[in-house]
Amino acid sequence: MKISSLFLIIFFICSELVAKDLSYYIGQAFENNPKLNAERENLKLIKQNIDISKSEFFPSLTLTGTQESSTSSNRTNQSGNVVADVSSDKETKSLSIDQKIFQGFQGLNLLKKSQLEYDKAKYQLKKIEQETILNSIVVFYDLIFKFKNKNFNSSNLDLFERQVESDKARLQKGEINLTDLAQSESSLAGAKANLINAETALVTSQAEFQRVTRIGPPEEKNIIVKSLNVSIPNSFKTALEISKKNNPKLVMAKLDALIAEKELAIEKSKLSPTASLNYSRSDSKDFSSAIDENNEETVKATLSWPIIKGGKNFSSIKRAKHKKLKTELLLKDIENEVNTKTANAWSVFQSSESVLESTKSQLEAAEIANEGITLEYDSGDTRTTLEVIQSRALLLNARIENAKAERDLVISKFKLLVQLGNLSINSIRP
Repeated sequence: MKISSLFLIIFFICSELVAKDLSYYIGQAFENNPKLNAERENLKLIKQNIDISKSEFFPSLTLTGTQESSTSSNRTNQSGNVVADVSSDKETKSLSIDQKIFQGFQGLNLLKKSQLEYDKAKYQLKKIEQETILNSIVVFYDLIFKFKNKNFNSSNLDLFERQVESDKARLQKGEINLTDLAQSESSLAGAKANLINAETALVTSQAEFQRVTRIGPPEEKNIIVKSLNVSIPNSFKTALEISKKNNPKLVMAKLDALIAEKELAIEKSKLSPTASLNYSRSDSKDFSSAIDENNEETVKATLSWPIIKGGKNFSSIKRAKHKKLKTELLLKDIENEVNTKTANAWSVFQSSESVLESTKSQLEAAEIANEGITLEYDSGDTRTTLEVIQSRALLLNARIENAKAERDLVISKFKLLVQLGNLSINSIRP
């Protein structure tokens, strides 16, 4: 008795370890998705541009050291007499410090541009994270639906197999005719075909699940479905306001317009005067000359003003202006796109709720009708074989449509969250 109890405990513990919920599969996709990992590296890469831009405000220090050794031999003077060989050893050490004083605000605009590009990269990462989460949710709930679809069709096939056997016996008793039996056999063949289609759809769904999550699909018994508390706005107006603030694609378009504005300012600053300061110190030692040591210090201020570069600077400004105008036009287009997609997502969510309620009523009615017609048929009442077949077809369709509506409602909620920019790991916690 104790051994049996221990075995049951171990069995349930192992089952819990194997069974996984949605959060686990999203976590696997987050960890293993190459596109998402590449975007994380891109964020780190772009962050370095901020430090590079900041370096323009700090002085640069250069240390230089040289050592020369030379020998002159086989020397003769103008009279042709041989002159003694000469050796020279020279050593130089120098220090140079450069500081940019003014660049027409080019350095400041470069820094601001780098910060805007980093912000854009963060929203790009958020966009990819949302896509990864949504794809994981879609394949998870689609896999559940395909399992149910297969089970419904398998159960329907069993019913028709039993009906064909029953109708054969009833035909021998003269209760039905050959036409009734043919109808049952035809429905049985159709049920077999539907089951094959359901099994094929399940295999396709499993392959898609593995592609998205990067791990093998679970068995039906190992799937844990937990109720998710999804925060949805109370009205479409509220949803639209949230999407205007948080939608990653829209925010990135706004950042693109700001970046183009900074690029224009950078090009204009290239026409401004620049000022820099340089301090240098050098120590030289020449062991062959009359002056064997020489220390020199220099402070130099430089002011330059580019006047013309063959029209390059003015063309660069025009190009930056055109780019700024382009990003502003694209921003308006993306604003309209986001508004439309948010409205569509809201409508789909609202209609999905209504469809689910309708399919629940449809399923309840189909179950009652099928039970009554089947009992009347089995008791030899006036119900025909065709009526039984039709009631079972309606029941199968009602079950499939109800399961599909359950899947579609859950997915519609998360698609709406994507448009709002609110889909994250925290938003799918049970």
